[in-house]
Amino acid sequence: MVAEAKIMTVMTREDFQKLDHDDPLACFRREFYIPQDVIYMDGNSLGAMPKAASRRVGEVTDREWGYDLIKSWNTADWFNAPQRIGDKIAKIIGADEGEVVATDSTSINLFKVLAAALMINSDRSIIVMEGSNFPTDNYIAQGLVEFLGRQHQIRFVEKDGVMDAMDDRVAVVSLTDVHYKTGHRFDMHAITARAHEHGALTVWDLCHSAGAVPVDLKGANADFAVGCGYKYLNGGPGAPAFIFVAKRHQDHVKQPLTGWWSHSAPFDFTRDYESGEGINRMLCGTQPIISLCALEVGVDIMARADIYKIREKSKKMGDLFIALAEQKCGEYGFGIASPRNAYDRGSQVSLTHPNGYAIMQALIERGVIGDFRAPDILRFGFTPLYLRYVDVWDAVDILADIMANEIWQDPKYQVRASVT
Repeated sequence: MVAEAKIMTVMTREDFQKLDHDDPLACFRREFYIPQDVIYMDGNSLGAMPKAASRRVGEVTDREWGYDLIKSWNTADWFNAPQRIGDKIAKIIGADEGEVVATDSTSINLFKVLAAALMINSDRSIIVMEGSNFPTDNYIAQGLVEFLGRQHQIRFVEKDGVMDAMDDRVAVVSLTDVHYKTGHRFDMHAITARAHEHGALTVWDLCHSAGAVPVDLKGANADFAVGCGYKYLNGGPGAPAFIFVAKRHQDHVKQPLTGWWSHSAPFDFTRDYESGEGINRMLCGTQPIISLCALEVGVDIMARADIYKIREKSKKMGDLFIALAEQKCGEYGFGIASPRNAYDRGSQVSLTHPNGYAIMQALIERGVIGDFRAPDILRFGFTPLYLRYVDVWDAVDILADIMANEIWQDPKYQVRASVT
């Protein structure tokens, strides 16, 4: 990073504009709606809206729902949307066709796969998780343990302790591939291999990975995975999530939310449940078609992009952001919570500051949209399909101005909103 900082001393805004001119992904920006004078660095929380999404939603509501009505379950293939979109997502996360389905929320899907893993390893009682993980993952696991009569326990560890936490009593290792706060990454291949050595199964949360970094579920021999559709897949607020089950588990896997869509013959309307085949077993109830169709637009855009070019651009953007922040804001008390080595972090950089919330509110009012995570994290996401290098330069410039002129101290920036 010292060498990077030296490079930054001779770089200018024009150099960043040149990077944009030569960017092989620059053509994708025009496919998204980005408000004028906004630098959007929160795509790791909510992806920008594809311009085609509003057209697609209009088509679904006006023609398929409005005119064709219930016929569209067949004529517009609404019924197979979870599997169709799931197969598209599979290509993005290194899975095979028939291993992914788009459905429900990440939380619900995590409940399904954790329960499934515990049923497979029914003679084991321990779930290994990262204590600082995104809270809903921990809450879902805690709720499941409570629901099962406290026959299981969660072994919370942090990143450096995961490998040593595994033993022959562990049923499942459930981790988030990219940490939501710091952006640190796990070694999916090594951790999955160690888990399997001990007879444990793995569940990977890909919310901050899918569409941002190359994921190789098949190569890693992963067992289960979940992820959301509203971050890097740009599916819209509350977009359906996805669930992955390796084919080797599908013939015997069971999950507790056995709704009619996972039945072997849902329109036979029989009294008793009979599990469907393959990945269909992970479905539950009637699907949110309008949301699924909006998600499909974002997935289709991501599928046309080269994930390795996306990754290289995000790593470079992160390195440049860190170097610029240290150069222009080094005197203002910021720390860096994210790994400095780009290989070890996802597509975000997190700064720390005791007054992080107020600083972020001042940034947002100036058009630089990131977000805050308690107690002191300012998160900046790098979404290479629509974020420009010059945006990185301008964002740090604005941050430096806010700090130099103590703009963040305005009382209006101290008032906490419901969503941070």
